[in-house]
Amino acid sequence: MTGRMDVVLAARGWLGTPYVHQASCLGAGTDCLGLIRGLWREVVGPEPVLPPAYSMDWGEYGQDEVLWRAALAWLKPVAPEPLCPGHVLLFRMRDGAVAKHLGVVSRVWPEAAFIHAYSGHGVVESPLSDPWRRRIVAVFAFPEGAK
Repeated sequence: MTGRMDVVLAARGWLGTPYVHQASCLGAGTDCLGLIRGLWREVVGPEPVLPPAYSMDWGEYGQDEVLWRAALAWLKPVAPEPLCPGHVLLFRMRDGAVAKHLGVVSRVWPEAAFIHAYSGHGVVESPLSDPWRRRIVAVFAFPEGAK
């Protein structure tokens, strides 16, 4: 797989969008799920479903992998290596916690990076450093869309 530069270009258009919990509005505010939802709208088409209202501790009670299950339902699981531009990364932020952060690969090695909506920072492009790579629990690709 060579990657999806259309996804990367769309994601770069979100850079600088402020972090707003439960939002998905280019330029006005988004969280990490909202970024993926916005990219879906740009590269695939209308969203198939809207997520339910969710809290910052979404899925933590009972260790419910809500985000992982949703990703499996709508995105295509791919092998974690090699990473390609446009792949969607699912992260577990702490050992033993549910996976609940998403980002999009924007560059691959040797200067790997990803774009994500990060609390306190907004949508940024960050190096995919070893601490981030160790947190990846699943990798997905957007389906080919109608656009």
